[in-house]
Formats: sequence, C-alpha cells, structure tokens
Amino acid sequence: MDSNQDEDYLMLSGIQHFEFCKRQWALIHIEQQWEENVKTVEGQYLHRKADQPFIREKRGDKLTVRGMPVKSEELQITGICDVVEFIRDDDGVSIHGAEGHYLAYPVEYKRGKPKVSDADVLQLAAQALCLEEMLLCRMTTGFLFYNEIKHRVEVPLTTEIKDKVKSIVAEMHDYHRRKHTPKVKTGSFCRSCSLHAICIPEIMNKRTVRSYLEGKIRE
Repeated sequence: MDSNQDEDYLMLSGIQHFEFCKRQWALIHIEQQWEENVKTVEGQYLHRKADQPFIREKRGDKLTVRGMPVKSEELQITGICDVVEFIRDDDGVSIHGAEGHYLAYPVEYKRGKPKVSDADVLQLAAQALCLEEMLLCRMTTGFLFYNEIKHRVEVPLTTEIKDKVKSIVAEMHDYHRRKHTPKVKTGSFCRSCSLHAICIPEIMNKRTVRSYLEGKIRE
C-alpha cells in the first residue's frame, strides 16, 4: 500500500479517545490539538517503557514482542501494540524468525487500577483485529496490564466486541472524511479532560462563543 493511501488510515489509539468523548477525539485527530495533564504524561511515560520497537524476548515457549506496529487494511487503522505475547502451540501460526507455531495475545498497558472500561476493551479488540488480519488467525483473548498494581486482567475478545469496534471505526472515518468536530453532552468527566481549555465545554450549554468570551472579560 502506498503512502498516499496510508494517509487515510486512522490511529488505532483514537478508539479510546472516541469512546471517552467524540469531541475530544475530533479535536485531537481532526483539528490536531493537544494539551498535557498529569494523566496523559503518566500514560506516555508508561507506554515509552512498554513500546520499545521490535524488542523480542524468548523465554521457553513464550516469545514477547514489544512495540509491534500493526494495521488493518479492512478497517484502515494503524497503531502500535504495547506487547504481543506469542505462546508456542501446535494450533498456532508460524512466526518469522522463530521455530514452531504460536498463539498470539495482545497486552495493553494502563496506568491506573483495574477497571476494565469499555474504552480499554475496545482498544484491545482493535489490536486483535489488526493482528488477526496480519497473521491470518483468530484471537479470543487479550490482556490489560495495570501498572499501579503490576497486575494484568484477562479480557475475552468476543464477536460482539469486535463488531462494536468495526462500527466505531466506521463512524470515526465518517467524521474524519467530513472534517466534522461534533458537539457532545457535557458532564463531570470534562474536568479531567486534557483538552478542557481548548474544548471549552461551557459554551456547548446553549451559550454562544461571543457570550462566553464576554463573560470571561467581565470576570
């Protein structure tokens, strides 16, 4: 696939932004706006430790690959898996540079405590869909590793979850093609968003930009 076609691909990591807030996703991935807060900095530090490109570790029947680039031509998404574990199994697939056959399991690293949110599961399922297409296999299990307690949780990757990922990605592509940043229902979650100052959720509560700015000037 040539580079011009690759430009139409969306970032796999954007699925988590989209599930958290469609407007946040559009501000980042369509308008190219970004600000840091404590949570984003901690998350980036954790992923820098996990995403060491193509570091392979072989211990017994387990091959661990860190920072593995993945993509799906069907969904037109691309990204990096924090970790993919390959466990030797006769029912698995062949891996370049390794003897035998292996079953693959994506492992996504998270900064906090176990909560297994829909957004985390959907991001993990999107990684699985990319790997399924690349390796010509089927995945039914992945893992979320929670750094705060140094523990991971097994996550079933069902057909229903994968279908939801496909539906979400289609909606993301629709917004991206139209270059449309949607308005959304605001809530308490807005306060923890790193883009609060850019999004200005207060103006979506039936206030015009002009009236909001005038109010700020008078404060």
